[in-house]
Amino acid sequence: MKIGIDVGGTNTDAVLIDGTEVLAGVKSPTMSDVALGITESLRRLQSAFPFDPTQIDAVMIGTTHFINALVEAERLAPTAAIRLGLPATSGLPPFVGWPTRITDAVKALPYMCHGGHEFDGREISPIDREEVRRAVRDAVARGARSFAISSVFSPVNPEFEQMAAEIIGIEFPELPVSLSNEIGRVGLLERENATIINAALRDLSAEVCSSLDQSLMALDINAPLFLSQNDGTLMDVDFARKYPVATFASGPTNSMRGAAYLSGIKDCIVVDVGGTTTDVGVLQSGFPREAATEIEVAGIRTNFRMPDVLSVGVGGGSRIRFDDGVTVGPDSVGYRVTEEALVFGGQTLTATDIMVAAGDTVIGDPERVKHLDRSLVYAARDEIHRRITETVDRMRTSSDPVPVIAVGGGAFLVPEQMACASEVTRPAYSGVANAIGAAIAQVGGEVDRIFAIPAGKREEVLDQAREEAIGKAIAAGAKASTVQIVEIDELPLAYLPGNASRVRIKAVGDLPTSK
Repeated sequence: MKIGIDVGGTNTDAVLIDGTEVLAGVKSPTMSDVALGITESLRRLQSAFPFDPTQIDAVMIGTTHFINALVEAERLAPTAAIRLGLPATSGLPPFVGWPTRITDAVKALPYMCHGGHEFDGREISPIDREEVRRAVRDAVARGARSFAISSVFSPVNPEFEQMAAEIIGIEFPELPVSLSNEIGRVGLLERENATIINAALRDLSAEVCSSLDQSLMALDINAPLFLSQNDGTLMDVDFARKYPVATFASGPTNSMRGAAYLSGIKDCIVVDVGGTTTDVGVLQSGFPREAATEIEVAGIRTNFRMPDVLSVGVGGGSRIRFDDGVTVGPDSVGYRVTEEALVFGGQTLTATDIMVAAGDTVIGDPERVKHLDRSLVYAARDEIHRRITETVDRMRTSSDPVPVIAVGGGAFLVPEQMACASEVTRPAYSGVANAIGAAIAQVGGEVDRIFAIPAGKREEVLDQAREEAIGKAIAAGAKASTVQIVEIDELPLAYLPGNASRVRIKAVGDLPTSK
């Protein structure tokens, strides 16, 4: 038996799964103290389906703790960024292009030292250990509590980053160090930014992981704890302490994985309707399609693994106005929908009220919306349907109609039929698909870097990359006998010498059962 929990901006969802059967699913409002909200969700789950805590094999949590901290620029550690690349890269120092409020929050301390490599592993310049040591001491004297190390083309050769980490470990062993070759992909600035964000969240991640452990202990659940990653796989709690940035997009990812599980459809478009927004993503072979470009997070360009998701400001709590035509959102009452919507006795006209008045769903007290003008109700419903359909259409990669799975607490906003959809499915338990996605997730490992492929050695190089991806999945907690390769991308780079190709390989495996 496994428990899946997903903490969203509006609701915290929890499900109990036994093998492949969903035994119970509950929703509760997300609290400002997220750990307290998780404890409350577990209590509700225990009430909905009494279970013996000793029978739980694993608990999987998708949390918004870390993305919220970055967006709100709160609880971030003072961070020093040391880049190894001189004499190259001096034109754009670390933290370039960051919003001022976030650089202020992390007390940005940028340093540039000699080092770095070319794409084929040749040195740009040798690392100067004394130069790095001086930078580290200066950063700590100025208040740094966490370090981000980046080096040019470190995904090809991480040697200099590891040497810099050793220096910090000797000088200040108590301070956390984040290495860019372990976090981002090829692309120095974006990879460096992702690493700095990760470093700024390290103190918070230690705190959050401890509080999540305590939430489980409060209910006598001693099962291992895992956190959802951006790509639909899991990491154990020790891994999460080191790489909090890997949880940023776990919400939409969990919903998509849960939709595939509930519907049995592995290739489709998933529409996840929450209280404030609708997230639309694409499933390929049961996993979210990943964004091919850099991703902006809180105004900062990054390039770590993120699902390709298009969001639109339409949700169950979206405010409806008829001042000049029909306006839906983008502002929303969010988690207060159960207090402020008309059908719940509130004073705010929301998208939920419109769908109840139109007869599309029964929520709250339908009598409270009978007075609404029918023509305005249908006009508002048409606008909601139009915006969701338009977003789905933008995510298609061909003109062929595709299956659409509607999930989330506001799935009733999705129209029954769309010109771009071959079918629209609302599976059972679709309201808690995100928590189900967390509960059924596997453990993954990925390799994404540039390889120089000698003539006649292509398979040898690919085998090496496969082994590396499998090794990463096992290191992240996967059971070795279950690990398999699920994705291989190879992109020849004609503009680089040496028959270079960018190779990306993803491996996933199941969790070892604890009982």
